[in-house]
Amino acid sequence: MTIIDRQQITGLILAGGRGTRMGQVDKGLQAFRGMPMAMHILILLSPQVGELLINANQNLAAYEAFGAQVWPDQMEGFAGPLAGLQTGLAHCETQYLVCVPCDSPFLPTDLVAHLSQALLREDADLAVATTIEEREGTNIKQAHPVFSLMKSSLLPHLNKFLEGGGRKVDAWYASLKVIEVNFNDTAAFRNINTLNELRDFESQ
Repeated sequence: MTIIDRQQITGLILAGGRGTRMGQVDKGLQAFRGMPMAMHILILLSPQVGELLINANQNLAAYEAFGAQVWPDQMEGFAGPLAGLQTGLAHCETQYLVCVPCDSPFLPTDLVAHLSQALLREDADLAVATTIEEREGTNIKQAHPVFSLMKSSLLPHLNKFLEGGGRKVDAWYASLKVIEVNFNDTAAFRNINTLNELRDFESQ
């Protein structure tokens, strides 16, 4: 199995949102099983990459205490995941960047290996995680767009997309050569959006 050397991959934890569905709190800093949610991500992602960055737009000192570089959006106004991705790519000093959200503390330990294998095999610009979800007896492919590995050379392309008013992750991906990578563990991509979900998962 040919995969990318992890020293050539920078990990980006996206923690720049407003946390609207969680009552305007900073999701990445919410306590979950004894530590902030974003710290779970950092612990799981660190062994898979060479460098780590955190994209945050508030409570920067709290995130800096995690021991990783912290960068706010270059764009103003909480412009969404692509703004965080732009910031990560701008500060990425490796050939590849993998991004993950701060609210998914069940991150797969083989996420980067599987994404990088597919990206190399298909010579794609970007590899994105998918799962097969069962809904009402039907199997449906579910994409997880903020779990993705990409070439850091995509920054100029993303800058142009954002300058043109684009904000949707799916729309930008549609302009690239993307490979979808299926993962069997659907639970690994669960994200925690509300305080009720936080309490529910805490007790599981």
